[in-house]
Amino acid sequence: MIDGSRRSFLGAGALLPLASMGVQAASSASSTIEADLLRYVGFGNKRAGGPGDMACGAWLADELRNVGYAVERQDFAAPWFDAAVAELVCEDRTAPVYPQPVVIPTGPGGVSGPLVRVDPHGRAITSLQGTIALVDLPHARWSSMLAKAARGPIEAAFAGGAKAAVAITNGPTGKLIALNADGRKPMFAGPVALIAPEDADPFLAAAMQGSEARLTIDGRGGTRPAFNFVGRIDRGKGRWLAISTPRSGWFGCAAERGPGVAAWLNLARWAPKALPDHDLALICNTGHEYEYLGAAEAMKQIAPPPAATRFWLHIGANVAARDWHDLGGHLTPLPSVDSQRFLSISPALLPLARAVFAGQIGYEAPVSSEILSAGELDEVIKAGYAPAAGVFGIHRFHHVADDDERCLDAPATIAAAQGFRRLVEAVAGTPG
Repeated sequence: MIDGSRRSFLGAGALLPLASMGVQAASSASSTIEADLLRYVGFGNKRAGGPGDMACGAWLADELRNVGYAVERQDFAAPWFDAAVAELVCEDRTAPVYPQPVVIPTGPGGVSGPLVRVDPHGRAITSLQGTIALVDLPHARWSSMLAKAARGPIEAAFAGGAKAAVAITNGPTGKLIALNADGRKPMFAGPVALIAPEDADPFLAAAMQGSEARLTIDGRGGTRPAFNFVGRIDRGKGRWLAISTPRSGWFGCAAERGPGVAAWLNLARWAPKALPDHDLALICNTGHEYEYLGAAEAMKQIAPPPAATRFWLHIGANVAARDWHDLGGHLTPLPSVDSQRFLSISPALLPLARAVFAGQIGYEAPVSSEILSAGELDEVIKAGYAPAAGVFGIHRFHHVADDDERCLDAPATIAAAQGFRRLVEAVAGTPG
């Protein structure tokens, strides 16, 4: 859906945020960000510790080495599961399902029982003892199974005696939405899978009759090596600027992660010359999909000391994703950015953020981190870093397999990167 030509890909407004850099520099920065976006997409699936994630991490670490950073790698173990069979069968209907991590397999024979619908409040019209619960989640832009609205009805189903649960991830595309999970242990008492709304209707009808169903989740899994890394330029100033981004996710994560990675890399290349009076720590985490498992590990080992850190900027999800028109379920792309992106920042920096991001949809209304914080910014704040800022959001195709190149918005990515530069430069230049 994105034309291969630079003019179409970048759009007519792509260079506007870069006007102060001059035409040649602006064009170079734009094409570099475009190339980084496409390079990130090209690594394919980004699950922590998988081939795409590992190759992407190696690429980013090399890019930092090339501009003078000393790179330190931090290894840890991340969960994984490769399904040989993942399906729900009822009467003559079979649909693919997505095993919910940390996966509890059923074995090759599956789990069988009457199919019973469970509503968003955890209620069912009959006993759940010995059943497969078909959990009809409310409509939302879903991200995490730890959200009470997702976790609650599934827990209620198991408390009622269900053998297994299949949750319908009702969202803005009709597609299956993968949900972040606790990366340390299974979250539920039995096997749980997710099913796309577009596949669920026959099973909802069968659940009204209590028809017999079988859920099969079989495959191989365990833990595997994954890594975070930090690129440091330690000038002995005792004033660190930390900039972090996650790179991993359930699928290709083009717009969920790509613009954040491209903006982070843009800042990494710019900062050594632009910020000579500070030490620099550029941190890249994996394991985000396991409720920020990598970020929590980074805080233990590779992050700079909170007391010596002047500012921490975390560049999270939905930095700049394309928006879409929804015409009765038919989605068509728009030449504009999805507004469901948030800039959360320490209260004292709110006036600065409003000025820096004026005109950038979503970011133009920054919020105090004392009121709203999410994602890995929570880990930063809990660890005592202040002042701090972070961006996060849930675009239409967030955690959906179709979050591919079509979802990218290069002009908005470039504008965001320039805003992050101005923000970091302004904070670095203020006393503190």
